[in-house]
Amino acid sequence: MTASEACPCGRLDAQKRQLAYAACCGVFMAHFDTQPAPDAHSLMRSRYSAFVRQDAAYLQATWHASTRPAQLDFEPTAKWLGLEVKAHEITGEHSAEVEFVARYRVAGRAVRLHERSRFVREQGRWFYVDGEQG
Repeated sequence: MTASEACPCGRLDAQKRQLAYAACCGVFMAHFDTQPAPDAHSLMRSRYSAFVRQDAAYLQATWHASTRPAQLDFEPTAKWLGLEVKAHEITGEHSAEVEFVARYRVAGRAVRLHERSRFVREQGRWFYVDGEQG
């Protein structure tokens, strides 16, 4: 994927055009130390893009230490098909939830992941904590 290609998360600009990866999730993924995602919604989208790109380092860095797995395994044949953000809400001064549906295909089989994810903000950075699948 090049920086000018459409971002996997599918975010649109004001004219309803899909944003380029470099102007969207790529900013946070390439510069996590200096430019973290500004809110839980943006972090969730960038984590989706990280799954598409199989970027384990970014996923680990944005996963809260209390629930972070020791390692991540990716399905090498997964073809990610799209992301739909259904809702996002601030649930407290340093917490938020994002409901989304991610679609992908593995070995010809369609998979639909519907989750309500929980996020916390610590020292100005948002982290994924966990989620409930629906």
